[in-house]
Amino acid sequence: MGQSKNKYVDFVSDEHLLKCISNLYNSYNQAKKEFTKTKFYNNKVDTFKLTFDSKFNELSEEELIKLEMSRQIDKSVNNAIGTFHEEVLGGIEGYSSGKLSGYDVKADDDSLFAEIKNKHNTMNSSSAESAFQKLARFADDNRQATCYLVQVLAKKSFLKKWEGIINRKEYSHSRVFIISGDKFYAMLTGDENAFFKLYKTLPVAINDFLKTIDAVSVKENNILSDISESAKTSERTIIDEITFENFYYYDGFEGLGS
Repeated sequence: MGQSKNKYVDFVSDEHLLKCISNLYNSYNQAKKEFTKTKFYNNKVDTFKLTFDSKFNELSEEELIKLEMSRQIDKSVNNAIGTFHEEVLGGIEGYSSGKLSGYDVKADDDSLFAEIKNKHNTMNSSSAESAFQKLARFADDNRQATCYLVQVLAKKSFLKKWEGIINRKEYSHSRVFIISGDKFYAMLTGDENAFFKLYKTLPVAINDFLKTIDAVSVKENNILSDISESAKTSERTIIDEITFENFYYYDGFEGLGS
């Protein structure tokens, strides 16, 4: 019945999925707008790697800089993609997303609380310890609740009790689990293929969303234009210009390109 009403997936409404995509689109644009030449240089570009990439991968200087800008922007975007999954999961009937409530997703009857991580390797020991302690508190405060750390992109498909040694302390709780993204989507929807269905429908849903908006012209290439212009003025290559701006205070680099 749900499939006959919905175009995309049967576990959240089309309107909800398009809203989640819209929010992520806005996050992409915001990350691009906030990415300035100053931030680009502050991240200390590895110009040795750029040199190797240009030669070994046969990339032009312009292509290299665009790739480096994308790599740096990705740090912000990855967090936004985690939020996308929180919002999608929060649109499933019987569940809601947290919105700064200490959890990312919970059951409306308080029988489930979850912390969502987009990738399996995004937590260091301190953040893992904090996440476990937070989930354990939700479990203790809600005796009927089961709590989950969700790894949307995990190394395998699994559901297991979360226990182990973190920061030299042993952690275990009878109702705190760790779970892969596919298993968690299946748990909330009752459909073992729900995560796959979301993946398959995204290109269609994204295209439909893009048709409804006026494309925002984000001048992401202003950084490249600025660097190219200053490189011409100083009579340096683009890579030399970036190297000089990053390391002019290193011995020998002050006269680079002159």
